[in-house]
Order: sequence, then C-alpha cells, then structure tokens
Amino acid sequence: MGGGWFGTSAARRIAELRRQDSVLLVDAVEIGNNAAGRCAGYAIDLAHNPRNANFVEDEKGNIEERDINLEGIAYLRDAVERHGIKCDWNPEGKTHSAVTARGEACLKTFALALDRIGAEYQWYDAHQMREMVGSSYYTKGLHTPGTVLLQPAALLRGIAANLGDNAKVYEKTPILEVVYGSPRHVLRTANGEIHAKNIILANNGFISEFGFYEKSAIPVYTYASMTRPLTAAEVARVGGRNTFGLIPAESFGTTVRRTVDNRLFIRNIYDYADGFHTTATQIARAKRSHQKSFDRRFPEISSIGFEYTWGGALSLAQNGGVVFGQLSDRVFGAGFCNGTGVSRGAIYGKAVAELACGQDSKSIRILKNKARPGPAYPKFITSLGVRYSTRYRLWRAGREV
Repeated sequence: MGGGWFGTSAARRIAELRRQDSVLLVDAVEIGNNAAGRCAGYAIDLAHNPRNANFVEDEKGNIEERDINLEGIAYLRDAVERHGIKCDWNPEGKTHSAVTARGEACLKTFALALDRIGAEYQWYDAHQMREMVGSSYYTKGLHTPGTVLLQPAALLRGIAANLGDNAKVYEKTPILEVVYGSPRHVLRTANGEIHAKNIILANNGFISEFGFYEKSAIPVYTYASMTRPLTAAEVARVGGRNTFGLIPAESFGTTVRRTVDNRLFIRNIYDYADGFHTTATQIARAKRSHQKSFDRRFPEISSIGFEYTWGGALSLAQNGGVVFGQLSDRVFGAGFCNGTGVSRGAIYGKAVAELACGQDSKSIRILKNKARPGPAYPKFITSLGVRYSTRYRLWRAGREV
C-alpha cells in the first residue's frame, strides 16, 4: 500500500523474490503525481545535519546512513539500467552551498564529519560556484560525489511499469478501510475489496490511519517552484553548467536545481499542514518566498517567474524515529523518512520486502535497530511549535534563503 519510494521498491523486491505469488501495488493517486514524484530529485548518499549536536562525532551513525543509502541508490540504478528507464539519471553529486558566514560554518562542520568517515569532497570558492551555477550569489561550496540527480516522477513510473508478470498496479485506488484478519486481510476501496495474505504498509505518515503509530506523524509540508524551460538567450545570459544540484548549507536555506530541460527549480519554506493538506494561502506565501530567492540568485532572468508551485508532505516524528519491520501478524511497514526520501525510501522498501520473505542483511539489522516513532505532542501544541520553529529558523537562515 503506497506507490512512493517505499512502496515501489517493496513491490519490486517482493515480485523478484516471490515469483510464485501475486503482488499488488496500490496507490490513492497516480504514481508519480504525489509528494515522492514531486520531490527535488536527489538520491542522497549522506544527508548533512550539522545542527544535530552529535553529528560530527556520530561516526557509526553516519557510516550506517551512507551504507544503506548507497544500497538504495544501487537498487534504483539497477532498475534504470535493467529496464532502460528514461529519468535523467545523473550521478554528478550535490554541492552544499553557502552565502553567509553562518552558512560557511555549517559547511565546515559537515566537512569535519566527512573527514571522520573518510568520505570524499571538494571545496569550491566563489569563482567556481559562479562557473557552476551562473550566479555570483554564493561564497563557498562543498561538493560531494555520491548523490544522483534524477527526474523523480519518471523513475517512479518506470519502476511501477516494470514490476514483473506476477505484479499488478492499481492507481487512483484509495484504501478506505483495512480489516486485519486470518487467513487474509481485507482492504476495502470504493469499488471493491482486495484480499491479501500479507500487507506491506508503505504509505509513510498515513500509516497512522491504518492502526499503527497513531498520533506520531508530524504533518509538515515543504514547497517548491519551477520555471518554464529557459530560452537560448536566457541560458546565455545566465551561463553556468547545464545541470547542477545545490543543497543549502543551512538547513532552512534554499535548494536549487537546474534540470536537463533547462528549468530552474527552487525549494524552501516549511510549514505545518493540518491533516497533511496544504492551502492556497500557504502555497501563495511559499511562491512569494521562492520569487525573492530567485531574484537574489538570478536577477538577470527572474522576471520570468514560475510555471509551477506546489507543496509536498514530509513525514516526521517527534523523536526522529522511523517505521521499519513487522507490525503485526503478516503486516509489515516502512515509513517516516524524516526527509531525504529517495534513497532512504528505496532501501527501506527493499529491506522490508526482504524481511517479509524471511531474509536477513546488514541493512535490515541497521534499520531494525533504529528508534521507532514516538507520540507527538497534542495537535494544538505541535502546530504552534512547528509554525514558530519554522518561521524562526527561516528568519535565522537569512540570506541563505
């Protein structure tokens, strides 16, 4: 249940391992037309989180994070190569970018953590950043080579289309109710029922609506805008590389991508989303912020504005816990990516499918040892806390936004 990064990878792996069984992948909307398919398109090897007080010293945690994410990337790469999926797969890495002294300090903290685990990286000065991005806004960058840039919706749809002869995909099929039982569970939809011996719940924060980790998901949305394809004249005016991916040094800064079809993608703004639903007012506010970020970075062309603006859900837990493993009799689950969902979703989905088939692996052992989501504070307190925290940290990020 769930056709994002968790669900497509779980369905694919189950279909590979249990060819004698029937596998059904169900999603409430069209696969790719969801938060997973509308993400920034980074399959990240090691997320950087220097605001965590123990980030630099957590060698074991950072190594495990990198190792499982690399397995997730490898599993996605296998699908791309095996099935010839056209998704702009580009293993060029990501560049962590800074604008202020605070941003540069964050990069130095990140570099210390990379040094401790022997990870490769390269420093870029302001001139090199200008050559890459086509913008003089940045003062320093730190490039890491392990990340893949991609078109997320195309990859998700490509995986779903190649699950194998023993698998079917039902899109636009919301599950209205699940009755857990024996010998089969019953999943009710508006037009019929699905009877399944085993279920993998891969619906991220919505898992709480199906009897597990209730009141644990903190509904946070992040927002993005994307331009139309730049004209040849606009490309010449800006310059820079044909493609790149920037991650903000300060976590509440701005993510920027230039895509294969010469669009500029800008993401910032986090906000509480009651019931995992955003509003027109929240989207309009985000778009205004994106335009300011566009003006700062690309004043030569920023008057073109954006063709699209949207929001997508993150599933966060108060304690940073994740869902992984057997939840009850013949029910398994994976979710709560807490950000960086592409590579994490791929490995969590692959590993939970292997666990459901009785297998063991290094990744399974790592994920089984992670903390599980704890209960969130009451809704009123959580909503106020998220709104205050996000606005304060956005203000503190300053020109990094």
